[in-house]
Amino acid sequence: MPLWTGRFKKQLDSQTNDFNSSIPFDSRMYTQDIKGSVAHAKMLGNQGIIDREESELIAKTLGDILYDIDEGNLEIDMTAEDIHTFVEGELTKRIGDSGKRLHTARSRNDQVALDLKLYLLDQYKELAGLLGELVWTLTKKANTYYDAVMPGYTHLQRAQPITFGHHLLAYCEMFMRDFDRFCDWQKRTKVSPLGSGALAGTTYPIDRHSVSEQLGMDGNVTANSLDGVSDRDYALEFLSILSIIMVHLSRFSEEIIMWCSWEFKFIELDDAFSTGSSIMPQKKNPDIAELVRGKSGRVFGDLQTLLTVMKGLPLAYNKDMQEDKEAVFDALDTVIMCLKTFTPMIDTAEVLTENMRKAAAKGFINATDAADYLVYKGLPFRDAYKATGQLVALCIDKDLTLETLPIEEYKAVCELFEEDVYKAIDLDECVRKRTVKGGPSPECVLREVKNMRQRLGL
Repeated sequence: MPLWTGRFKKQLDSQTNDFNSSIPFDSRMYTQDIKGSVAHAKMLGNQGIIDREESELIAKTLGDILYDIDEGNLEIDMTAEDIHTFVEGELTKRIGDSGKRLHTARSRNDQVALDLKLYLLDQYKELAGLLGELVWTLTKKANTYYDAVMPGYTHLQRAQPITFGHHLLAYCEMFMRDFDRFCDWQKRTKVSPLGSGALAGTTYPIDRHSVSEQLGMDGNVTANSLDGVSDRDYALEFLSILSIIMVHLSRFSEEIIMWCSWEFKFIELDDAFSTGSSIMPQKKNPDIAELVRGKSGRVFGDLQTLLTVMKGLPLAYNKDMQEDKEAVFDALDTVIMCLKTFTPMIDTAEVLTENMRKAAAKGFINATDAADYLVYKGLPFRDAYKATGQLVALCIDKDLTLETLPIEEYKAVCELFEEDVYKAIDLDECVRKRTVKGGPSPECVLREVKNMRQRLGL
């Protein structure tokens, strides 16, 4: 039976009831709903708002209900209006009128706000763990390929030589920022709205801080009852972080897809993370990376959904806000699934270092080093840049590379060139010299691998 009977003379239309009901999706928050109710019940007893014995009975019975659901002994009734209605109905069924006292000094408005916060705080821990596993996997691979030379790109054109380890560590930085965003987010989210009531608090002498302490929110409570029930910034921010994670996964997937092509052939995915073609027997498709790339749009859509829901709502609670959970849950499930699939795909991929090296030998990616050579000889950089550009044009005309261009041709462009220019433009030397912090040299990569391990607490 709905919690709001009394004012109404007719039953809710059955189709309208299905439309109004949220239990098909908010039932996943049963653990958080019960934990919040246990903390509320204990506070009511401690404050003398209800009899302490009834308070203890309510708390114990709620614990029994949680146990029974967890163990499969109690099935959630999907005809209930929402998870709050189901839990309170089951409580009253077990202990009678005492169960009806649970909702004293509380509204479903502050209750659902609390439930969603608690649920996301629990899920954040799993997401943080999955991000840590991905970063650790990338770090291990970076350590293995710390000196594997490959071309770095801008505009998808070969630009300068780097190492594969350096490239992987770039993604480590992205995912660590995502991890840090979650850490910042949870500080703002660990603020209990319970006690805000429907919108105007309550006349009962409740202790909001003790409830917050019981729920692991460090005694923090919302400062305004209107904001307490109508705030969904924490859900928007959560979706924003998930969207940024998917941006990073999608960018990485794009590179993996390119690297798997015959035009690059920098890596080969394990058979367990590839699929074939129904008509072309030679195909080995990076479908998992493509799906991750595609699912990014789904998560972005979930964020846009909630932004659109919230943008025009007057204070305080409006039923539109029931739409928050499906968007959040869909994005959450999608990101978790992507992380769980992406990490082992990367871990098992074969890195084709010889192909990377061959690609790095083409495209004049050591041209900047040739210009820097002249700068060290005293030539202004702009003049050195122009001279090197002339050399590249000459190489193209003669179908040569900077490594194979005769020294006489170098000197014809600029007398400052000597035989040691060939060492300066050697790919290994080009990478090895880039020792500035954050650079791609093997020395820097190994240093950053160590630093990343420390950041992961390993």
